Amino acid sequence: MLTTPALTAPLTITALPPAQAYDYGYFLKRLADPGILEGAVALRAFRAPLLAVPVGGPRHGGYMSFDLCTVAQAAKAVLDGRPGFPELRVRWSPYRDTCHVVEWGGHPPDGDAERGHFYGYSDEAIAKYLTPHTSMTPSSAPADL
Repeated sequence: MLTTPALTAPLTITALPPAQAYDYGYFLKRLADPGILEGAVALRAFRAPLLAVPVGGPRHGGYMSFDLCTVAQAAKAVLDGRPGFPELRVRWSPYRDTCHVVEWGGHPPDGDAERGHFYGYSDEAIAKYLTPHTSMTPSSAPADL
């Protein structure tokens, strides 16, 4: 009789201090109120800790994307009950090539600028995002976009 050994260890998501997240600097530079990062948490699944930014001040919601359903569920479980992460929910992707999303707070509005404000980004960061970069080749585009 053939048996199949377990191919992976049980999934563990580790909560770390926010500054340990790979994308901490990204949010620090772009949020209208970087002080809300004090309540953020870095979630490490596998090797890469990524930042979950809470609601607060001008930020009314947040999200994190995950390629695996099990990772999305585990991330939701880690965030559940933490201040700044109300109304946690997992939005399943109906497509194989699109990530599943853990969301919290309100539901984002339509429109890029409105969504930027909803997620608490600064006017400068929103304007920079909305500026077309069609004349740039990938090698000439600014690294911080």
